[in-house]
Formats: sequence, structure tokens, C-alpha cells
Amino acid sequence: MAGRRWLRLSVIFSVGGQMPKIYDAIVVGARCAGSPTAMLLARRGYRVLVVDRATFPSDTVSTHVVQPLGVSALARWGLLDRLTATGCPPIHTMAFDFGPFTIAGTPGTNESPVAYCPRRTILDKLLVDAAAEAGAEVREGFTVEEILIEDGCVVGIKGRSQGGSLVTERASVVVGADGWHSLVVKAVQPERYAEKPPLLAAYYSYWSDLPMDGRFEIFIRPKRGFGAVPTHDGLTLIVGGWPYAEFAANKQDVESHFLSMLELVPEFAERMRGSERQARFAGATLPNYFHKPYGPGWVLVGDAGYIKDSITAQGINDAFRDAERCATAISQSLSGARAFDDVMAEYQRARDTHVLPMFEFTCQLATLEPPPPEMQQMLAAIHGNQRAMDAFAMMNAGTISPAEFGGVMSATQPPN
Repeated sequence: MAGRRWLRLSVIFSVGGQMPKIYDAIVVGARCAGSPTAMLLARRGYRVLVVDRATFPSDTVSTHVVQPLGVSALARWGLLDRLTATGCPPIHTMAFDFGPFTIAGTPGTNESPVAYCPRRTILDKLLVDAAAEAGAEVREGFTVEEILIEDGCVVGIKGRSQGGSLVTERASVVVGADGWHSLVVKAVQPERYAEKPPLLAAYYSYWSDLPMDGRFEIFIRPKRGFGAVPTHDGLTLIVGGWPYAEFAANKQDVESHFLSMLELVPEFAERMRGSERQARFAGATLPNYFHKPYGPGWVLVGDAGYIKDSITAQGINDAFRDAERCATAISQSLSGARAFDDVMAEYQRARDTHVLPMFEFTCQLATLEPPPPEMQQMLAAIHGNQRAMDAFAMMNAGTISPAEFGGVMSATQPPN
């Protein structure tokens, strides 16, 4: 990889014999996966270009939640204080209302006990600014029109800023951080595996005058599920949905179906009587699959590389984790310490090993099918056991794996 970079430097010239800019990495997409990747590479001294067709601050469809492990990443990067300074309320409790009983626990650890639910207008701007401060070149309002491929290897991009002329930029590696509609993915056609169809149609909006007191409340009912969580500006995000089989019929009148869902929990509906919706509904139906996240001259992070239903709100966690691992792997390759294919294969194995249990757990939840009898018995047994309830909250937040949760449950069971 390093040899190829210097070869390009020696042979690529613009008109007039001037050497054009060439980057160690070009990151396509500047939100929760792209800006941290660019920031971490720039902090290592690499020359990084990050581009996005959006300008910031701007919104995007999102579950919003930064789970405790994502909060830990922000702390490592020196950015957590910036988030808390925006007035985003911390979430110290996750409560799962199954109807007959509620399981409420702490989602984090002693070191990182809380989650946050920031508006993406605020979080993404914070991340973009951090990438620029680290030394990455950030081009907002930049539309990538083509991924350049030469002799089977990605070598750069062609694109333009708003109203600008078409420009070509080259790099040793192009990072696709441009979501599940990724242009990079369309260009390189990576292997797709572990694919499952869309399972859930989810929508959300924001309500005022609905205090949550630091709680993320999740309500599970037959064929319906919704959650309420505090966000910026005194607002509460309510997100919920129904099986994908109902998507086509219900999308004609999302509001009435959404409000009918909330009425399934009369005590919550009563709490909402004095609240007011402050925005239109937004939503998405997500696929579920993995992509091979690397190939000649390209790497994928975040939703471009791996996506699952939003019901467990793991997308930002996944993006932050990928950013750290990917930046480390790219650095090892660019420095010549390790071969590109070797370090990226390790990146893929580590990603898949970490997220596969949550992938399966998420896809099971997203069916909104009643849990099997043995699961119902286990949930009933958890109720009232604070250690077990904390572990259940931590598993749903991604703080511990389903296997680790099983270990806690085994340890809390009385001997026969």
C-alpha cells in the first residue's frame, strides 16, 4: 500500500507539471462513522480528506441513542465534555415494560454508566468539527459522482461542490462511510452475507412537555413496540413500529397507526395528554446484512459495511467501534507495518465476532413475535432481581453480549 502511494506521487501530475494533492485516505461520508475515522487518522498524522454531500449542522434519520460504550468512545476522543455541554440529558435507566411486569436496570458500567440521545444536528456537527480540528480536510456540500477504479483497485473519487466544477482526488485508500445506500458499495460490489429481509417498519417524532427523568422506556406489546427517551431542548423522542408485513398498508396514515400504538399502553398515553408533537414523522425500514468490508484500495465502516434493524439502537455504537478499529488497521497498512489484506481481514473477523450475537438478537426482537415460553419464564424470573435486571439492560444496550448476560443469569440462579 505504501509503495503504491509513492508510485502515484511520482507519476501523477496536473497541467503545468504541478503535483496535485494526494491523500493517504479519502473518507466518503462525514457522519457517525466517517468523521471519527477521519479524525483518528488525522491525529496519527495522515493526510485525510472527508467529503459529504450534506452541510452541517443537518439532520438524518436515526435512532439517536449513543449507548454507554459509544459514550466511552467519545470520552477517549476528548469529545464527551462537548456533548454534555450541549445540554443533552443523560440516560441512567432502561425500563422494559412487557405488560405484566417491567424490567428496569442500568445500561452502563461504573466507568461509563449512562447513555445519551442527542439530536443528530448536534452530534454530527460536533464530530465533523473534531475531524477538522484534528487536521482532516473537510468538504461539506460535496457530491461524489464516481469512485475511481484503475486495474481493479480503487484509487480516488470524482465529484463537485455545489455549483463547482468536477474535481478528481486520489488516495491510497478510500473509506466508504456513506451509509447503507453507499456509493462506494455500489462501485465495488462487496460480498454480502448473513442477509435477512426487512423485519420492522419504524417511525419517530419529538414531543414537548413529556418528562422522562433520565429513563429510556421501552414498551413491548403484540405486534407493536415503542420507546420514549429524552433528547435535546426538553424534547422526548418517541420511536416505534410494527412488522414489515404492515408497512405498505400503514404508510398511508402513519400518524393514526402510531398514536393507536401508544394507546396500547393507557398509562403512557395518559402521560402524553399535555404533550405536543413538534415535528413530522420520520422513519425507515432497514435491511439486515454484512458486507465484506475491504478490498483493493477500499474499506467500509458503519452502515456501509454492516446494518441491522434499529430496534436495539446500536448503529452509533457500531459506527464508533468501526471507526476506531478501521483507523488502526489503515494506519498499520499505510505505515508498512502490516500488509493491507492481512490487517483488514483481521478487522473483518473482529467486527463479525463482536456484532454477530447482537445481530441475531436484534433480528429476533424485530419480528415483534411473542418470546417463546422459556424466554417468558426467564423474563419473569429477572423481574425483581436487580443484578439480573441491570444485566438485561446492559445486554440490550450492547454493553455486554448475550453470552455474558447468560453467564450472569446462571450465576444468579439458586442452586437446585
